[in-house]
Amino acid sequence: MDQISQEHTLNFNEEEILAKPAAAHTLSAKSSVTFVGVEVPLHHRLASSDPVDPESSLSLDEKIVSWKDFQNDVIPDKKHGRLVRNLRFQLWNVYRRLFTVVFIANMAIFVAFCVRGASVPKLGQVAIANIFVTVLFRQEYVINALFAIMCSAPKSWPLWIRCNICTRVYSLPGGIHSGSGVSGTIWLILFAGQATRNFVDGGEVSSATLGVTYAILLLLLAIVVFAYPSLRSKQHDTFEYIHRFMGWSAVALVWAQVVSLNNDFKGTQSLARALRTNPTFWLVVILTASIALPWVRLRKESVRSEVLSDHALRLYFDYDRPVPGSFIRISTDPLTEWHSFATIKEPGKKGFSVIVSRAGDWTSEIIASPPYSIWVRGIPTTGVMRIVPLFRRVVVVATGSGIGPCAPHVFARKSKIQLLWTASNVRETFGDHLVDSLLEASPNTIIYDTRKNGKPDMVKLVARLVKEFEAEAVCIISNPPLTRKVVYGMMSRGIPAFGAIWDS
Repeated sequence: MDQISQEHTLNFNEEEILAKPAAAHTLSAKSSVTFVGVEVPLHHRLASSDPVDPESSLSLDEKIVSWKDFQNDVIPDKKHGRLVRNLRFQLWNVYRRLFTVVFIANMAIFVAFCVRGASVPKLGQVAIANIFVTVLFRQEYVINALFAIMCSAPKSWPLWIRCNICTRVYSLPGGIHSGSGVSGTIWLILFAGQATRNFVDGGEVSSATLGVTYAILLLLLAIVVFAYPSLRSKQHDTFEYIHRFMGWSAVALVWAQVVSLNNDFKGTQSLARALRTNPTFWLVVILTASIALPWVRLRKESVRSEVLSDHALRLYFDYDRPVPGSFIRISTDPLTEWHSFATIKEPGKKGFSVIVSRAGDWTSEIIASPPYSIWVRGIPTTGVMRIVPLFRRVVVVATGSGIGPCAPHVFARKSKIQLLWTASNVRETFGDHLVDSLLEASPNTIIYDTRKNGKPDMVKLVARLVKEFEAEAVCIISNPPLTRKVVYGMMSRGIPAFGAIWDS
């Protein structure tokens, strides 16, 4: 970063500066000066015949030179018609495509079974197989393995492969999880109907099997209903409780169902042999282990707390070395409430940190009373930002505490990154250490203070950065409305863009 003593004054020709590439620098000794939205070359800062703007004078107080020229940019027109755009990038996104593929494949087999007929045990196997896939694609080790494989593609591969195949990994677990979960519930309805008919006709199915089956069905229906996106977002805590406790109850009942059903149809062989030779039994063993494994790794970790402001807290952990793009789950009450936070690994330093930003009662309490230890479940798990190293040059956009998932990639320097961070009172909220660390790792970082400059037109600003940085893609971490707006604004103009999909 450029170093300028406080007695120098800033003079520049506005028209000439506005023609320069968009960037921002923080110039600091003990304090800093942030130029937001415009790169001011050193010779413009030190020498000019233009009048001196007193608001632009460098001093120990932070000054902001705001640049609104990008708001008048003419960005490329959207491609395709409105119907096609909305269908492709909003209604028919990758998550929903995966859900549909899984669901239609199941329903095709479902119709075939209804037409041709199928035994009760066979229907039970298909239902359990779907539940098995549902659980497996939410298992931490499976998710990490999928990301590791798909994100190992070299940057030399064609962009269309990296964008259209490799990056889709972040939609893969959620799409398959939900598709299999809904399909498994429908298969269980068919199983219950067939088992009821068998029971009424005096067949092999026992009353115990039938009773357990309907209990499982009620639990799965409740889970599916509360997992519906709009209901889940409005009643997220209720969704979490139902998903966890009813899910555990359903697994326990599935064990009872498998044992009872095998006992009903074991014939002359022993129950132990019937279970050993039945694939359904082993699927239930694996899915139970998958659910239990993160809880087996439940522990209370020591943590060092740094209060950044009354809005944010940084927690430092001394264990593990998570890859950029990972998150951990932490809690003060492990049975009821869990929260996910992105891990920030700084090169050359032991452990990692997370930024907790005020967003509700739990975060407010932990910021007000910083902990010395905290419950941690499972292992660091990778998410959408794990895809950043797939690109040679990428614009990374963060708003507010969304800087948490983005910062590790800036520090890792595995790709050339243009970071845009918009937030209110950045230094006052998140502290000098984090801001200075980011600027040291990536001097071209743009820090846009929304409190001093207002909210920018993010689509226009990001589009300009993509053009000037010659980026291959955009990755954004923000709130749902802005994420969807920016991703749609880029994708509809032919610019690859990726953001969280809030599928859990």
